[in-house]
Amino acid sequence: MGYFKKLKEKWDVKSNFQFLIIFIVFGITGSSSVVVADPIMEVLGILPVYFEDIFLGNVVYWMLRILVIFPVYQILLLLFGILFFQFKFFWNFEKKILSRMGFKRFFTNY
Repeated sequence: MGYFKKLKEKWDVKSNFQFLIIFIVFGITGSSSVVVADPIMEVLGILPVYFEDIFLGNVVYWMLRILVIFPVYQILLLLFGILFFQFKFFWNFEKKILSRMGFKRFFTNY
């Protein structure tokens, strides 16, 4: 239980209920982003069948899929955060993650 207590303090979570909601949002977002990525991949014309004859085509396909899923996940995380009344937490979480990835200049006051 010590790990969850430290995580609650680090994330500045006020209650166990809020902590549960945050984990639910992460779970829903992860599952949804994978589902939503399929039609996006089709629209972009990125289908596994096109990579079958390419050397390491499966690896290339999955790398492209991850590149598509990443922004979808970020957007869905904020949307589900809004639906579960946790926007402030997830907005701060997004700013921290994206800042660490080199997008800090977009969050000048962070």
